[in-house]
Amino acid sequence: MDAKRMVGVKASSLKYDLLTALSVAGLHLDARHQISMSRLILLITARYNWRLDEFCVGQRDLARMWNVTERTVKREVKYWLEKRFVICKRQGVRGRVGAYRLNYPEIYKVSGPYWQSVGPDFHERMTETNPVRDAKVVAVDFGKAAPVPEEPAIAPVKDQRTWRAACQRMRDLYPAHYQNWIASLQFASDDQETLGLTASNQFVAHYVQTHLMPILIEAVEATIGPRRRITVAVLG
Repeated sequence: MDAKRMVGVKASSLKYDLLTALSVAGLHLDARHQISMSRLILLITARYNWRLDEFCVGQRDLARMWNVTERTVKREVKYWLEKRFVICKRQGVRGRVGAYRLNYPEIYKVSGPYWQSVGPDFHERMTETNPVRDAKVVAVDFGKAAPVPEEPAIAPVKDQRTWRAACQRMRDLYPAHYQNWIASLQFASDDQETLGLTASNQFVAHYVQTHLMPILIEAVEATIGPRRRITVAVLG
């Protein structure tokens, strides 16, 4: 989902639907989720910066808001990160408060089974705005001129801070996009500021950069961590 939609036309409706999705998911899951979603909803309602698409609130402020200890706040944020409800944009270091953003695809994925419980109109709206379905899939047969490598087998992910983990996430959330385009990309480098990928030809590189970069950014942020940018160059 493009974060710009959350501050543009019909933004209020999208925000209400997002809060409803979190609420219905929390109420249909276990007690741990109910408490966690209640805290997240309060944080979003009170302190989320939609224009910057982030919340940047100190542990002391959150502890006061939730009526808990700062230790509980640390556990809660860690839980959100593990469940991928939020993604860390900037680490909190040397007294600087960390910044986090909502992970819209994961929120839609977790709440999806319960949309119908709210009503058919809500289910229809959420289906239409689902970020997993935002982009149309274009399949291209390059033939003998520029063959695309066969999709590599992905073993069970143990280390979530790897490019393989990002691939697994894209394969799970966007199977058609992954199969047709992303599977052919090759890992090239990672210097903690830029993650470099290579494509088999210029057409693939251009298409990925133009249409699929939000998918790549979301998966990399969720599994590897914040990056300044992702580049896709032509192999060779």
